[in-house]
Amino acid sequence: MEINLIRKNDKFNFEAENSSGFKVEMDAKLEIGGEGKGFRPMEMLLIGLGGCSGIDMVNVLTKQKEPLDDVKIKITATRKTEEMPPIFDVINIHFDMYGALNVQKVERALALTFDKYCSVSNILGRSATINFTYTIHQ
Repeated sequence: MEINLIRKNDKFNFEAENSSGFKVEMDAKLEIGGEGKGFRPMEMLLIGLGGCSGIDMVNVLTKQKEPLDDVKIKITATRKTEEMPPIFDVINIHFDMYGALNVQKVERALALTFDKYCSVSNILGRSATINFTYTIHQ
């Protein structure tokens, strides 16, 4: 795995590119001179958590032959601002799932996702409390 970053201006705007050519921009917060030209690095961690857990959850439900029509993921987080660096304290991730899904299979898929499969959750869970909830929309 390789990621390359280039600085796009004389401030804090960076563009990251992976080996497949996909790009994403990052910038610092406005208070220190960022210009709002991209995600902040800590937001990128939450994006990684959402993507990793979403992929793993969909994979488990697919293997269980559950009819997942769609999923939307919302993540909120708080940080330990009294410490330096201000790392995440609590991360809440909510899954809105669409389809005629079996509650027990959804709960199993989410448990496997967060307890076993999602690498990002495993890393972030070492320093933050991660709570997950879900709603099934039939």
